[in-house]
Amino acid sequence: MATIFPEVMTIDEVCKYLRIPRSSLYKLAQEGKIPCQKVGRHWRFRKAAIDRWLDDEIMVVGQETQTSDEEAHGN
Repeated sequence: MATIFPEVMTIDEVCKYLRIPRSSLYKLAQEGKIPCQKVGRHWRFRKAAIDRWLDDEIMVVGQETQTSDEEAHGN
């Protein structure tokens, strides 16, 4: 049975959702590399924004890989 994640997630929920360590998520959040917002002292993440961010990251990584391959083959 699939886990259902809330619309607004905590650090722990996003870590489970993305399957990454807390330290990695804190670093992404502090560097502004993942969509999030601080509410008082707590980070909050909108699931829809995380899903869009994942889609955008897949596109960027794919483009970088393609560019690297083209450079390696002289294209």
